[in-house]
Amino acid sequence: MKNKLIRKIIGGLSLTSVLFVFQACYGTPQDFEPDFRIEGQVKSKSTGLPIEGIKVSIVDYMQYEFTNDKGEFSIYTVINNDMRISFEDLDSTNNGSFLNRDTLLTNIQDNIYLDIKLESK
Repeated sequence: MKNKLIRKIIGGLSLTSVLFVFQACYGTPQDFEPDFRIEGQVKSKSTGLPIEGIKVSIVDYMQYEFTNDKGEFSIYTVINNDMRISFEDLDSTNNGSFLNRDTLLTNIQDNIYLDIKLESK
């Protein structure tokens, strides 16, 4: 029993050592594409209050973020000429019920700040 435990520990250490040497020789994958930040705030159109829990997603990249308690969000992504951002109310029971909204960003050059107002259902 004791020999099996020692053998498993040494085997696990050997595997991590191989992985460490591989990373030391070849490094970690690099991100060579220029990134930029999309940030903003989502508010209710009728009350002007921030909305928490709205899913903000970049449609073609499967990236998303949820708004915090101040309705704010921030996403880093790759620069693209045209980018569609989707705003979805997934937890309508917590903060009211809002209509989904899509926004198309074109000719992106730098970081972007969006002030989004969602309509109630």
